[in-house]
Amino acid sequence: MSEKSKGYIPVMLTPFTESGAVDFGGLTKLTELYLQAGAAGLFANCQSSEMFNLSPEEQLAVTEHVLHVAGGAVPVVATGTFGGAMEKQADFVKRMYETGVEAVIVITNMLAGESESADVFDERFGHLLDATADIPLGFYECPEPFKRVLTAEQLKRFVSTGRVIYHKDTCLDIEQIRAKLDATKQVSEFGLYDAYMVHAVESLKAGSAGLSCIQGNYYPELIVWLCNHYDSDELADQVARVQQFFIDHMEIMHAVYPIVAKYFLQKRGLPISTFTRKNAGIFDETVRTRMDSFYRHFQQLVEQIDLKSVWV
Repeated sequence: MSEKSKGYIPVMLTPFTESGAVDFGGLTKLTELYLQAGAAGLFANCQSSEMFNLSPEEQLAVTEHVLHVAGGAVPVVATGTFGGAMEKQADFVKRMYETGVEAVIVITNMLAGESESADVFDERFGHLLDATADIPLGFYECPEPFKRVLTAEQLKRFVSTGRVIYHKDTCLDIEQIRAKLDATKQVSEFGLYDAYMVHAVESLKAGSAGLSCIQGNYYPELIVWLCNHYDSDELADQVARVQQFFIDHMEIMHAVYPIVAKYFLQKRGLPISTFTRKNAGIFDETVRTRMDSFYRHFQQLVEQIDLKSVWV
């Protein structure tokens, strides 16, 4: 994921059957659609995948299935730390890496508690580095159960080890993004992928390697389009319209997520259930009506910018 061109890395959903089992057929179709949309890589076993509601064996099986479907077309990363002693976390990092992923992602809130200091985090990450040989790693500032955001100084130290090649940033602050990019700019193998679409264009222009956001679980091709055209003078008006679309519809995509994303994909023709294992909220008629309206707004935007959609 060190390509200089900007790329979209989906935080993948996990389709389930109505009985609650992993729907591997649906996962195949979903993975293919991310690829068809132009994704530069895939982030399996993440928060959008409901990773905290999957067993370790399911986490491995889902990741292996994504790798099989992708067939080497793009790199795949997956989360490998879920709390407990560093030895336990290191063992699962090794198991996840054996699936064939390019890097194993470290959830920043799983190495130190909310009340513990950055020094504690740094020490434990050092232990994890020592215990996982030369396995490439990445960071994910996962919002659940709490958000631990790394500083630019921390990220610089970790990236300088040569082991950290990926960072999914959720700080929501463009100045922090710029500081992190400046601190890591000398390492070509490293890429920072921003999750916050409110400043997506600014982040890409500042040097982010790309975007990794939940919005791509509604319309991945639109995120790819922005990564390809964010700095186009010819399409500046359309880029501004797309950026404003993200801002205007930020709230609706987070409420009752990921049920709403699965419903949106259903409307786009993907044959998956809206079943989720996590307590995402109530998908009632009010939410359905809002999503139907949101879908119409998306269709209008697609026409306005003449975007070729990957779904009917």
